[in-house]
Amino acid sequence: MLKFVGPYRVLAVFALFTLVGMVILDLTIPRLIEHIIDQGIRKKDLSVVLGTSALMLAISALSVLIAVLNNIFSVRVGESVARDLREAIFVKVQGFSCGNLDRFSTGKIMVRLMSDTAAVQRLTQVTLRIGTRAPLALIGSIALMFVTSPSLACMMLPVLFLSAAIIVMFSARMEPLFTAVQQKLDSLNTVLQENIAGAHLVKSFVRADRENERFGEANKEFAGSSARVMQFMSSMSPLLTMVINVAMVLVVWIGGVHSVGGKMSVGQIIAFTNYLVATMNPLIMMSKLSNTWANGMASAKRIGEILDAEPDVQDADDAIGLPECGQAEVLFAGVGFHYNGHADRLVLEDVGLLAKPGETVAILGATGAGKSSLVNLIPRFYDVSSGSVRVYGADVRTLKGSSLRSRIAVIPQETILFSGTVRENIRFGRPDATETEVVEAARAAPAHDFIMRLPDGYLTRIEQRGVNLSGGQKQRIAIARAIVTRPDILIMDDSTSAVDVETETNIQTALGSMLRDCTRIVVAQRISTVLNADRIFVLDQGRIAAEGSHDELLRGSPIYREIFESQLGGGNSNGI
Repeated sequence: MLKFVGPYRVLAVFALFTLVGMVILDLTIPRLIEHIIDQGIRKKDLSVVLGTSALMLAISALSVLIAVLNNIFSVRVGESVARDLREAIFVKVQGFSCGNLDRFSTGKIMVRLMSDTAAVQRLTQVTLRIGTRAPLALIGSIALMFVTSPSLACMMLPVLFLSAAIIVMFSARMEPLFTAVQQKLDSLNTVLQENIAGAHLVKSFVRADRENERFGEANKEFAGSSARVMQFMSSMSPLLTMVINVAMVLVVWIGGVHSVGGKMSVGQIIAFTNYLVATMNPLIMMSKLSNTWANGMASAKRIGEILDAEPDVQDADDAIGLPECGQAEVLFAGVGFHYNGHADRLVLEDVGLLAKPGETVAILGATGAGKSSLVNLIPRFYDVSSGSVRVYGADVRTLKGSSLRSRIAVIPQETILFSGTVRENIRFGRPDATETEVVEAARAAPAHDFIMRLPDGYLTRIEQRGVNLSGGQKQRIAIARAIVTRPDILIMDDSTSAVDVETETNIQTALGSMLRDCTRIVVAQRISTVLNADRIFVLDQGRIAAEGSHDELLRGSPIYREIFESQLGGGNSNGI
């Protein structure tokens, strides 16, 4: 985490410098009190009392001013570090491959972005304020205790070591406890995020009671972990208080004996007592702040898990960009694929597939056949486990990811729209698209007509997750978003499932007209979606079971014929 403080080291140094000044000023007060008692009160010298008192007031005022400056510097450093951490986490997540995102759930990332970052922010601010002041005050107080009375100071050392040992023991135990608390917060946040995202599903299946139970269980576990930390911490303060009280009794007792014997003055005893308090106060302060340190260190490690994670899919050192023009041919050669850590469960096995420029290639298969996994390999969301995927004649692993994806448009199975206007969503992949191009893409979708019926047309704001639009409307906006980029390769992953057959036919016709040279790969479960494709690949349990046109497959593929007859009732071979 230190590298995040680096850009603000000047402010951090100023904060530490002011801390040193505060400690020095604070440590002069007991010495001035000794001077007032021994040189002023005992000798009945009013000028010494008044002069020293005025000096103490001036020192106190200066200490307040320095404390204000320290607060300003430390808060600015802490807030800046937190801002940079949030940005670093967000940028890191943007660079993650799909495999990384599969391992880090949304709830976990959100906790690290907000809660863990806030804990590190508090750690930074505390370190630049009280956290550094306490050890400096401790060292200074011990040194002045020896100056005031070396023999009495030696007697107090075991007490100080015992206090330090208690703090170290508790602090070492608290970090894993705070890690457990943050992990429970991960689970709680995941349940909350899933429930909010799936609110309609929960209501439709009348599962609110079960979701309440899930949240209650996660909430109970989080509260239990938090309570265990607080209970553990609360036992430290009484122990330290007992040690401090014993130390105070010893000082008064031994100091009184020395005073009667003429070895110490009353002022020295009071000064020593103040230095003892000044020594114990930092220990008490550190004991109270140990939870902040433990929490901050645990959170820093959790943030480090994200910042240190390497994307599963990365550009090779010698990766090249795509040429400005070329043949957008897609070739799968002996492709095998499995997800992270599941090498024994192949999703795709020995897949061979060719999609030529200008062709519409359809991939048909039952749910779980591996269709989405197959097309996700083209823009290199995942890397193949064996074989190769070649685009423009080059293995996608030799190409720069940004260059490859800039030529591919993906319309995902689950339509995702962002908060903003309809126009902004259509322009998402190409912000410089003109108004004419936006309208042309919307007409091809076809989405223009329903957009114009919206309250503000293209300037209508889409609410969170597009709740003010129907499923078919959201899909058509997503299609327009892909069309406006004028891609060389268009991947439609079951992206017309929410529109009727007539609209779907119109979309396919418009795509063939507007994106004439584009290689179109259509994933579908619906026969009507693939009837007019140039070639159809039937995927069954991760393997290509059949390939050909609609008529060829009807004649030669039992699997295709079974799907056709189950959906269209054995109508004529054209599916009309």
